[in-house]
Amino acid sequence: MAWIKMILEEEAEGELKELYDKNVEPWGGVDNIIKIHSLSPESLKGHIALYKAVMYGKSPIPRPEREMIAVVVSVVNECHY
Repeated sequence: MAWIKMILEEEAEGELKELYDKNVEPWGGVDNIIKIHSLSPESLKGHIALYKAVMYGKSPIPRPEREMIAVVVSVVNECHY
């Protein structure tokens, strides 16, 4: 497993802090998949934009099916999200 330096929520400043604040999960923190972009807020914004386009954008695939696809892909990739 690769280790990527991440800036924690309590250490975030400026634009990164703003992005973290917008992406707090119901459990009260920011997911690691967001924090891996912490050294590059531009890549974080791109990640969020891509996610929103894929999961919420116009598509012939209904939203529940998109979620099911995401779950299957996560299982195959042994992802714990």
